Amino acid sequence: MAVHIKGGTVVTADKTFRADVVSDGGVIVAVGDDLETPTGAEVIDAGGCYVMPGGIDPHTHMELPFMGTVASEDFFTGTTAGAVGGTTMIIDFVIPGPQQDVMEAYHTWRGWAEKAATDYSFHVAITWWDDTVKKAMETLTTEHGVNSFKHFMAYKGAIMADDEILVNSFSNARELGAICTVHAENGELVFHLQQELIKQGITGPEGHPLSRPPACEGEAADRAIRIAQVLDTPLYIVHNSCEDALKAITRARQEGQRVYGEVLAGHLLIDDSVYRHPDVDFAAHHIMSPPFRPKGHQEALWRGLQAGMLQTTATDHCCFCTEQKRAGIDDFTKTPNGTGGVEDRMHVLWTHGVGTGRLTMNEFVAITSTNAAKIFNIYPRKGAVEVGSDADLVVWDPEKERTISKDTHHQNIDFNIFEGMTVKGVNIATLSQGNIVYLDGDVRTQQGAGRYVNRPTFAPYFGAMDIARKNKEPTPVER
Repeated sequence: MAVHIKGGTVVTADKTFRADVVSDGGVIVAVGDDLETPTGAEVIDAGGCYVMPGGIDPHTHMELPFMGTVASEDFFTGTTAGAVGGTTMIIDFVIPGPQQDVMEAYHTWRGWAEKAATDYSFHVAITWWDDTVKKAMETLTTEHGVNSFKHFMAYKGAIMADDEILVNSFSNARELGAICTVHAENGELVFHLQQELIKQGITGPEGHPLSRPPACEGEAADRAIRIAQVLDTPLYIVHNSCEDALKAITRARQEGQRVYGEVLAGHLLIDDSVYRHPDVDFAAHHIMSPPFRPKGHQEALWRGLQAGMLQTTATDHCCFCTEQKRAGIDDFTKTPNGTGGVEDRMHVLWTHGVGTGRLTMNEFVAITSTNAAKIFNIYPRKGAVEVGSDADLVVWDPEKERTISKDTHHQNIDFNIFEGMTVKGVNIATLSQGNIVYLDGDVRTQQGAGRYVNRPTFAPYFGAMDIARKNKEPTPVER
């Protein structure tokens, strides 16, 4: 059925203008002034509101098997919560276990995701290496629309990728036209510090940030960047939480290297005092990796976002309820890592970004939608308000307020890291594939309505190394 969004102001990553938007058949068919309402179309009055591309969360973990349990949020509840908050697409992660067949893991995750309410795609983690993994990467890029591969530099003894895996995977990804992503923490250092803290009797949540200091993240970010530099491979670093990692990215980008950075809404707004909260359950709910950082890192991350050194925002949405978190009651290293946020990301970023003057409305659209679409090669199908683009849209009331609470959110978790925060600027309508899936409190999502989105590989990448070799000059690494 056609939908006519009438009387609003369209806000994209590069322009703002008054226009109606009409969608039909799942795509945008018209953008312009005072458009005629198609016969039988549902009309949304957007007077006084902004019409923006639906959010893309490039980092979620729905129903993830992890640390002896399974994340409480599944693909239907998670994408529904996202839709309420204005997110119309997620990019989740296929994470094979050690020595697990990569294609087997991929098909398992695809099966779980069939219940999704909105569109989705997958990064695929490379957790081990042999010729079958190399072949799987080729199959995924050529036959299954995967153009990004994830590497965990942490979680020793489980899914950690050492330098040998990084070198092999980065090299192969470059040949395939795919981008590499990394979770940057020095897994060896983290493991060592965890053991030392436990020996000292520091077993509560306060031990978590002590075992993963900013230097561990900064070192791993710089190492991944240097490996990517030598191999001339584009790199995307997920959930940068500290100034140390930001400095590594900034240096690389200023030197012309293809490095992109992601920041979580939580890392922009929450500091490490949460781990010293007297309520142990409260503290445990904030255990995620990298951890929340001391005050000062948040402002540095905001500056990185404003300066364009960080391009995307995400949530790392990975929910574990209180009883699941209590697995680490006597040993913080056993607490399942993860927090929620897919429903709240856009609201808290608007309030603390646009509402404070840190971000323009156009920058908000860029960091919540368009930049992710461009980096992962699905623009302008996603992240745009253009004729022919998918009708994934939100209608945003800049004057409306609401207070975030676990008692009213749609996420399948009994805790909210933004509990009690009042946000100004609220999503009042969400369209997914041209269908109204949320309208001012009325949730209309349908299980299985979401589509798997193929992400094409990139055109051949000719970087500084290629050009130098072609001209028989010293490469940037050799200079």
